[in-house]
Amino acid sequence: MDRLLAEIREQPAVLQRLLEEEYSNIQQVAQAIREREVHYALIAARGTSDHAATYAKYLLGARNRLPVALAAPSLYTLYESPPRIRGGLVMGISQSGMSPDIVSVVRDAREQGALTVAITNNPDSRLARVAEHLILCRAGEEKSVAATKTYTAELMAVALLSVALAEDEKALAQLHTVPEAVQSALTLEEQVKGVAELYREMQYCAVVSRGYNYATALEVGLKVKELTYVSATSYSSADFMHGPIATVEEGSPVLLIAPRGKALDDLLHLAEELRARRANLLLISDARDLGRAPTLLQVSPRVEEWLSPMVLVVPGQLFAYHLARAKGLDPQHPRGLRKVTETR
Repeated sequence: MDRLLAEIREQPAVLQRLLEEEYSNIQQVAQAIREREVHYALIAARGTSDHAATYAKYLLGARNRLPVALAAPSLYTLYESPPRIRGGLVMGISQSGMSPDIVSVVRDAREQGALTVAITNNPDSRLARVAEHLILCRAGEEKSVAATKTYTAELMAVALLSVALAEDEKALAQLHTVPEAVQSALTLEEQVKGVAELYREMQYCAVVSRGYNYATALEVGLKVKELTYVSATSYSSADFMHGPIATVEEGSPVLLIAPRGKALDDLLHLAEELRARRANLLLISDARDLGRAPTLLQVSPRVEEWLSPMVLVVPGQLFAYHLARAKGLDPQHPRGLRKVTETR
């Protein structure tokens, strides 16, 4: 078994370890945030970690009523004109913690007196050193270029922070169901492998979801691009309907991630529209009663919608991996990429 597939399969254990070993620290971070009475959060991240930040935007907004903005690191590095930070929480999310532009955002915020938090898998990184508070992903070394287990660990860290801020024991209990749900999602691998064979000639696709799982659409699209070199473009379903749907014609590949919950009706309405256009539709869902389902990867057991990004991304990771194999590519060594990318 190659490293990437092994790391995909490690995710239930990684998430369980994070739950058991990091929550008490996260509670202390949450207490510091409550004491400072922050009014908003600014998050700096790149690549896969930026998708975890997108999840945080929805989660902290919906469940903690905390407005979240995503930072523009170029303001700190290229333009040397960082915004003034007053009354804010500034978080840096980075699996390696080594990207200079992300570190610059957090360093400047701390110099301005803002509360700063780093979420990283590397306790000795620049980001870990510069932030006032540190949340560790505890994913173990991730050797593959494509991030998988560190991504779901970042999602879990964000979810634990949300729960700790709200002091919500019921939500914490719900979080403890996630590792088992991820393990169940991994049982779809043989089915995913067969589906990937059907798409091996694919050269482009759209990846669509909404709400919490907009982050999943972004991350699955990135994995497809990184591992298979397919031109995958990710959308919120609402944005997709505002123009890009015009590109869909008969046979157009569309990956639709449709969790049960508040976004489901909108996504199933889009699925009907795509079927009417005779798109080549692949549906990833944990919902039931989907009607006339297209090619379907159905996850069971189900978790609450706010937790589903940690589960529904797994079939997407497996799909990207097996699509690369079906195309005769080596997902271990995607061309032109390195494990640590240091942007400035």
